[in-house]
Amino acid sequence: QVQLVESGGGLVQAGGSLRLSCAASGRSFSSYDMGWYRQAPGKEREPVVAISWSGRITYYIDSVKGRFAIARDNAKNTVYLQMNRLNPEDTAIYYCNADPSPRYAWGQGTSVTVSS
Repeated sequence: QVQLVESGGGLVQAGGSLRLSCAASGRSFSSYDMGWYRQAPGKEREPVVAISWSGRITYYIDSVKGRFAIARDNAKNTVYLQMNRLNPEDTAIYYCNADPSPRYAWGQGTSVTVSS
């Protein structure tokens, strides 16, 4: 069973940057596409970015294109999310999971708050 632990969130001013990490336990991690999801206050969780198992293919929703970058290190069982030029609309709890179907139990997430 894969367990996911997200970290790296925090409070940042608009225009700032954060780097999130998702550490996964378990041997099947490198076999699956992975993604970052977020849940803003009062809203449902939504997919934001994804990366193929090899790291060669990535996908971004329009609102984060050019600002966010996803990467993975299969040797470390870790997925990263570099977030630049953050704006208040990015405020949410960020989670990682398999993509497109979140097959693993959700971790606790990491909270990102962007102040204007």
